[in-house]
Amino acid sequence: MADVAVQVARVLALAISVVGVALFVRAVRTIVRVVSLGGPAHRSDSPARRWRTMLVETLGHTRMLQRPWVGAAHWLVFVAFGALFFTLVTAYGQLFDPRFVLPVIGHWKAYEWAAELIAWAGLAAIAYLIWVRASQRGRGRASRFFGSHGGKGLYVELTILGIVVCVLLLRALEAQLLAGTTRWDFPLTWFLLPAGIATGTAESAVVLLAALKIVISMAWFVVLGLDTTMGVAWHRFTVWPNVWFKRNADGAPALGALLPVRAGGEPVDFDDLDALDEDASLGTAAIEDFTWKGLLDLTSCTECGRCQDACPAWATDKPLSPKLFVMGLRDHAYAKAPFLLTPEAERDALPEALKREAARPLVGPAGPTGYGEPDPISVQDGSVGLAAAVIDPDVLWSCTSCGACVQACPVDIEHVDHIVDLRRNQVLMESEFPSQLNGMFKGLESKGNPWNASPRTRMDWAKELPFHVPLVGGPHADDVEDLTGVDYLFWVGCAGAYDDRAKKTTRAVAELLQTAGVSYAVLGKGETCTGDPARRAGNELVFQQLAAENTETLREAKATKVVATCAHCLNSLKNEYPQLGLSMEVVHHTQLLNRLVREGRLTPVAPAEGESERTITYHDPCYLGRHNQVYEPPRELLGALPGTTVAEMPRSGKDSFCCGAGGARMWMEEDLGTRINANRSAEAVATLAAAGARGPSGEAAPGAIATGCPFCRTMLTDGVDALGGTDGADKPAVEVLDVAQLLLESVRRGR
Repeated sequence: MADVAVQVARVLALAISVVGVALFVRAVRTIVRVVSLGGPAHRSDSPARRWRTMLVETLGHTRMLQRPWVGAAHWLVFVAFGALFFTLVTAYGQLFDPRFVLPVIGHWKAYEWAAELIAWAGLAAIAYLIWVRASQRGRGRASRFFGSHGGKGLYVELTILGIVVCVLLLRALEAQLLAGTTRWDFPLTWFLLPAGIATGTAESAVVLLAALKIVISMAWFVVLGLDTTMGVAWHRFTVWPNVWFKRNADGAPALGALLPVRAGGEPVDFDDLDALDEDASLGTAAIEDFTWKGLLDLTSCTECGRCQDACPAWATDKPLSPKLFVMGLRDHAYAKAPFLLTPEAERDALPEALKREAARPLVGPAGPTGYGEPDPISVQDGSVGLAAAVIDPDVLWSCTSCGACVQACPVDIEHVDHIVDLRRNQVLMESEFPSQLNGMFKGLESKGNPWNASPRTRMDWAKELPFHVPLVGGPHADDVEDLTGVDYLFWVGCAGAYDDRAKKTTRAVAELLQTAGVSYAVLGKGETCTGDPARRAGNELVFQQLAAENTETLREAKATKVVATCAHCLNSLKNEYPQLGLSMEVVHHTQLLNRLVREGRLTPVAPAEGESERTITYHDPCYLGRHNQVYEPPRELLGALPGTTVAEMPRSGKDSFCCGAGGARMWMEEDLGTRINANRSAEAVATLAAAGARGPSGEAAPGAIATGCPFCRTMLTDGVDALGGTDGADKPAVEVLDVAQLLLESVRRGR
């Protein structure tokens, strides 16, 4: 019987190996063909830096280690997956010779000890990852695996578990089978099996275990070969090119600037729109409108749910999950691919289900989940209706473009770019967008600001100041003809000019620059909106118009150094205006003010004796932090204010939670789920309460939420107000202030 079992095991192992390799090769060919359906992406610049970035990210697991314990466990599994490949080669030899060892390596102790150590480490790591997945069960939307193909993920984990167990047991059998060896040759496995196993039994067991190891490994290849959308497995192969071809060769995530709008796979020249074909489509209207890098993004999703876990829309019960968004597009791409790969003349003969899949719109009613399944058929009155769309509009317009998904993704998927490209097509080609955006678009087009306010009132913020604010090209004696010889252009921004709360920040910055002796000037009514809300809303045409106007003004003013109080203005001027050929040094006001304090040009002063200290928690604006990596200057500045205690919120820095205003959401009603700003404000208030600062008589010290963006200030102020109930009776005694206001308050004490 043992001989028969051994022979069957050998045949089975070899047969499944042939099938597994054949199916895997066929699947690779399919994936390459699907990805090749996309348009050009132009991602081959700086190859040396790209190789370095890829090796650092993949071998070092730098993105995975944003969650240290899971990242470390995944790294151990990654090492085991690669290093134990040699044990698979050994297993094929052991099918026919139980004493087989690799040529050259033989019984080299360093190799054998390393193999055992890696196997044990892989076993512990995969057991931990299985526990992590299991611990998320039953949590509903709170689980980052909600909506993922959990069975597929568990299968992959059990495959790895089975392989490392086979490796360890094979080593234990070899310890008894190989003559002339000692326990030192098998230091971590000799004790796994009882001593004295008969030689024939040990030999048969080695062959059977080797066959089992091969069957487990090759069955995995069979499953992969049959399921090209199994991202939880395929990402092991696709992550390498996906990282190499990421947007930024230096390894930075795809944040900051948005990519130019495309038509036919190429960037659109808005100075020559007449050159576009009549049937050209702007943005992404169909799955084939993605670039090949976009399709590679979809293919690489591992369904880990880190993006979903970080998404403020998902956390507040809205339908947008970046993970489900990518999964829905991926499944549609691979379901539609056979249609696209078939010559047009032969498509009429294709199955009806495939033609229905090909006809599905990317954006439109998609059913209760917001994400349509491949080939859904709606039946009404006994007739087959149109297939549901892939992505529901509520999903598309819930995005705040905060970039938390992009920051969290371990395989560098560029979610925000894909969402905005879909928005662009909806706005520019279909005229389909939330009605609340009409007023914002109208204000930008007619008056150069989203508040629809008169340009003549742009300088009203300066009327209450006791000094004159220099104006570029103004009539006053203290005005300047251009910015030659002036330290900074002070970019006020629309919020800073028109919003009553933001005006206080604008005046504070102007007074601090005046006090520090920094020369600056403003553009007054010559300044218009940078176009950020239009671009994030998908209205690239309005953005291009505003940006072109501002670019011309800035060139005429000879602007080279700019300070901005709005994180969104900062991002546009610094990262997106270079796309129009204008490059300047752009800094945030917290960066400049912090430098002035360090240089001693501004001196914060402690509160008078007997006054209460103030507890502060800092909220990172998404477009200052994640999108532009400015984290320390505002914190250093707050830390330099005497008489203040700074407490960090649980979600801070690169993990900060959005205020809810980005992505043009500032001008849209939040009528799905709960309010993002309420979620963030509650966290800030709880942080201040936990800090427990006290005044000189033991009373609770006043608290403040500090931020560095007018949008954040508005949203957090409204959020704090909402915590007091409808009548405001229980409103927390918490102010929301800009960092500049807090600094000015401290500097004024010294006068």
